[in-house]
Amino acid sequence: MSFIDVTVGLPADQGEDGLILRVKDVVRPLPPDASGGAGLIGFACDEGVRRNHGRPGAAQGPSAIRQMLARLPVHGAAVIHDAGDVACTDGDLEAAQAQLAGRVTALLDRGIRPVVLGGGHEVAYGSFLGLADHLRDGFPAKRLLVINLDAHFDLRRASRPNSGTPFRQIAELCEARGAEFRYLCFGISALANTTALFERARRLGVEYWLDEQMRAGNMPALLAALAQHLDAADAIYLSIDLDVLPGWVAPGVSAPAARGVALEFVEDIVDAVIASGKLVLADIAEMNPALDRDGQTARIAARLAYRLLELPISLPAATANG
Repeated sequence: MSFIDVTVGLPADQGEDGLILRVKDVVRPLPPDASGGAGLIGFACDEGVRRNHGRPGAAQGPSAIRQMLARLPVHGAAVIHDAGDVACTDGDLEAAQAQLAGRVTALLDRGIRPVVLGGGHEVAYGSFLGLADHLRDGFPAKRLLVINLDAHFDLRRASRPNSGTPFRQIAELCEARGAEFRYLCFGISALANTTALFERARRLGVEYWLDEQMRAGNMPALLAALAQHLDAADAIYLSIDLDVLPGWVAPGVSAPAARGVALEFVEDIVDAVIASGKLVLADIAEMNPALDRDGQTARIAARLAYRLLELPISLPAATANG
């Protein structure tokens, strides 16, 4: 799936004058000689969710996000490369993750920052593996910071990889390749993670903020703590699980949150990461259009993807009448 398949007519633009550029107008299939900028990859997979006994449907997530993203206006010159989808159609999650890793590595090798649209949160292991492979022998020395916006640690033990295991797999990959595991979580729910998971997070040196701590009065301290982590990092991988948001805000996920974190705070963290200039890879996980309501979650995912693509926003100055 690519934007070539989802461009849609927008009759509301007919008769308008001036710039009416939308995302669908600036997306191009990835050419062989492209370099720089950002590139989209879809991870059309929910095998990890299925293995984790969740509600499947996230395999249609990339298409739903692209459709909403395609309609958003672009306020300046931009080009987005679309590298298409990696699909898991035969239940072989491990092969799909390896294929995603290869595509992420290929973009990074060309200086293109991947923005991966999921798919279940099993996307995270494929994303990170691609980054590690891109760094090759330099991986152990690189101070990589993994930031996860999520209600869950996703550090589970299981006989097979699934949507609840990716960051444990990342920790094991770091150990196997002699790299430090630096993992920072925002939005963790005390009621969505067992004592065993909190203890595993402690042993792995994970730093986290609970959803209950992420309120307006605490945000200055949180952002100050985040800034220290960003300053200490060489490069950042950001993963956004849409179930970090309140369930009534983002219903289209496998496990909607009873409390969650307000979208404005999620955007504050995303903006701080982007402003650091160190973001090299990002993904958005758990978009499930089968469970969405009026495309609400897909719209939020598209809004976040827009930010991660760093599309230009240069609006005319407001008049006295607004």
